[in-house]
Amino acid sequence: MAAPPAVNRRIIEALLGVELASATGHRLVLVHGSYEDPSAAEFTTEIAGVPRRIRVTDQPSVLGIVEAWQEHQEVTAGSDDVLVVTTGVDDAQLGWDLRGHAVHRSTRTVDRAEIVKHRFGAAEVDPRIRREDWLIDALLDAEPTSGWPRCGAVLTRDTAVRTLIEARLRAPALSDGGLDADALLDWSRTSAGPARFAMLSDAERAGLTRWLTETVGDGAPVLLGLAAVGRGADAIALGLVGSVLTGPAASAEAALSFGGLFGGLRFRPAELRSFTEVVEGTLERWVTEANSPALGSGNGGGARQRVLDVVERADELAAVADLTEVLAANRFLPSGFQARLRKVASALSTRPGAAAATAAETALRGLLEHCLATLYPQRLHAARMAVRLVRWLSTSDHAADSVAAGVRAHLSEWGWVDRALTVVWAGDPVGDPVVGLAYRTVYEAARARRDDLDETFAQHLAVWTRYASPHAPSGCLLVEQVLEQVALPLAAQRAPLVLLLDGMSSAVAAELGEQLIRRALIEVSPEEGHRAVAVSVLPSVTRVSRASLLTASLTIGDQSVEKDGFVAFWRKHRRDAALFHKGEIGGYAGHRLSESLIDALAGNGVVGVVLNTIDDALQHGREGDRTEWHLEDITYLPELLNAARGYGRPVVLVADHGHVLERSVMNLGPVAASGVESARWRTGVPEQGEVELAGPRVLYGHGRIVAPWREDIRYTHRRSGYHGGASLAEMTVPVLVLLPSAELVPSGWFVLPPESTVPAWWASRQTLEPIHPDVIAGAGSVGTPARRKTKALKQPEGVDGLFAVEDVTGIAPPSTAGDSPATVGARAVATEVYAAQRAFVRKAPDRPVVAAVIDALVAADGTLSLTAVANAAGRAGRNPDGFAATLQRLLNVEGYPVVGLADGGRTLKLDLELLRQQFGLGRP
Repeated sequence: MAAPPAVNRRIIEALLGVELASATGHRLVLVHGSYEDPSAAEFTTEIAGVPRRIRVTDQPSVLGIVEAWQEHQEVTAGSDDVLVVTTGVDDAQLGWDLRGHAVHRSTRTVDRAEIVKHRFGAAEVDPRIRREDWLIDALLDAEPTSGWPRCGAVLTRDTAVRTLIEARLRAPALSDGGLDADALLDWSRTSAGPARFAMLSDAERAGLTRWLTETVGDGAPVLLGLAAVGRGADAIALGLVGSVLTGPAASAEAALSFGGLFGGLRFRPAELRSFTEVVEGTLERWVTEANSPALGSGNGGGARQRVLDVVERADELAAVADLTEVLAANRFLPSGFQARLRKVASALSTRPGAAAATAAETALRGLLEHCLATLYPQRLHAARMAVRLVRWLSTSDHAADSVAAGVRAHLSEWGWVDRALTVVWAGDPVGDPVVGLAYRTVYEAARARRDDLDETFAQHLAVWTRYASPHAPSGCLLVEQVLEQVALPLAAQRAPLVLLLDGMSSAVAAELGEQLIRRALIEVSPEEGHRAVAVSVLPSVTRVSRASLLTASLTIGDQSVEKDGFVAFWRKHRRDAALFHKGEIGGYAGHRLSESLIDALAGNGVVGVVLNTIDDALQHGREGDRTEWHLEDITYLPELLNAARGYGRPVVLVADHGHVLERSVMNLGPVAASGVESARWRTGVPEQGEVELAGPRVLYGHGRIVAPWREDIRYTHRRSGYHGGASLAEMTVPVLVLLPSAELVPSGWFVLPPESTVPAWWASRQTLEPIHPDVIAGAGSVGTPARRKTKALKQPEGVDGLFAVEDVTGIAPPSTAGDSPATVGARAVATEVYAAQRAFVRKAPDRPVVAAVIDALVAADGTLSLTAVANAAGRAGRNPDGFAATLQRLLNVEGYPVVGLADGGRTLKLDLELLRQQFGLGRP
């Protein structure tokens, strides 16, 4: 005869809740079972909402049952206390007189599945639950004091297990409907979760493992096996190290070393591989989360640290198992990132040239493919800058043959070199000696080339300075001409805001220019193909250069001279004007800008504001280790830009001179020289690295000074940076013009796509040339468009929309080779698929226009700013957002994203492979 099943207090309580609810008045319950909890032989429980006192006794014989019942009646006479007798005696052996007192006049058999069903308030129970004893046992044992939550008509297996997990492991994330590998891996990193799992019985752990494997995937057995032996916190790290089983360096020896990290645990190879794949997939998502701007700095920082904690621990485990070298190609380990960065360093250390640039480019791509690259932004940024310098060194740039060509080249090319040099000078942020040495090699090579350019420029400057004047500038825009030639044409439609950033170099202008375009401003220039650029007065110091710019005349003066001269210039042109200096910009509490400045911006007069942040940083040592400038770093600049856009004003962002940075080694001190007047100019006879400058544009030294062209010469005490010399960085005056609306583009000016302001070597792809608003491009390469003149930015009368038929007449047809269109764009628009798409687009642009845009995107590696896209279509400044929307309707067949917006809607991206597929173009 089989032994009666074991029962405990929880089972008894559950059974009584079912049996006594429908047996009012009975005080004896016979249960087929063996009570295993003698310490809880008497207790109180609630039945049908009423507290009842319960006494449990285990009796193996009929006599024992009779005696227990008689004793209970005597002791509890007059009460409703219940006696529960657990026994193995059959009903046939019990007399009818005894059974007559018992509930349902029989011994109750414990159906634990039924009890579980009732405890969840269900009418039915999933048949699978009945087949899993471990689950029923666990549910009966783990029921909380408040009882199980109601589950509806049917208690399903998934509901039962999820509820059990929440009760046992205190892990709601594992029990809700969103349970996935991410949640399980996150749970493994908690301090208490794996420990609770380890305390469960073998049967319950095995059951939960099976269910989680079914739910989450094949990675669960390894993770839970590690949690069971107290290694849950290392589970993700071990999963990363597990790539030795599948990576390019996989070997039996590596697998054996990896197995040693598990301390005797054994898993099937397929389980380990699955677990590694799950871990890597989860980490990729975590990295994406860490980089998500939506998280904000706080949460984003926590997400980043979560990833770093795991990968750094994985590196520690790899080192313990002597697997660091084997895992050098791993995409997640910091040691793998370091190995890839050193490959970049190795390529940088070779002799500059085309081969070095190609090797560095390849190594940088490998570094970018590492999953942690975005989590080490400063290290990645330095590597990018070093590779950019190598690209530049591989180009065939030649020294400019005039002052005008020199400052233009400096603003468009060499200032970007200076920007990269600043970052590379600072070196690797974590101080890796191998990488640092490579950066030094690149820095010295690029600096030597820049010195040659500065020396040649200084020679031209010395000749030019003798004769240069506003009437004979030799192709230069003089700093005192900026108001007349740049600001005044803008004022024809709306009075501009002139922002003078004292000391802004071309390198800083390049940085700020990139950020300004992201503010949905349109950049324009009076010169085709590049930003306007002026030449500073000599010496290139604030008192002469700034005063000359703001008064539109060669002069020396302080703020009062600047104010009077600024107002006088604009009064001469019948405009009111106001100039604000440092102490007049800030407002009272609650107002960032002063009331008088806001009133001026809201009015119709020209407004000028002098911002001293950059010059102050150089003068007073506040630049420190800064390698970059952001708009927010320039005090009041973001607020002024926002105000200008709000009031519809054009903005002229201009410097008075540039600067060089302090980069001397070991602080050797100032150069001993005679006639010292400032940090970067003196009187006397020029020495090595200096040039003598004389002429009408030299406003100090009685018209004759000596200025260094080398950036490492200074005559006074150490500061963060200097100006006053004859280098390109000091003499070049960047001029950036930004408009809130295309309607404000002056006649004859040019819209500058962002691509046109960036050197080709900087982005490592073809750079588009700006296209005049009066020009309509042909369907060929955007660099060599077919052109015709029209009225700039004027909508033809009676024509509705941007793409009316009148807008595209006269456009050259696509180039052909035989009977087949030659370009990708021309082939795409010649297909039947395109014809079908075009039939549903009202007033669609002509085929050559769309072909030209497609070809421009192909030439630019698939990404162009909306301004460049409009230029490629011959519609510079004309509703680029609308044009992009039309292109999407034309090219996105059945909703597939052949073209789409990116970068917050500022750029258009082309999926070339998808274009070929959707339009049946085949392979090139």
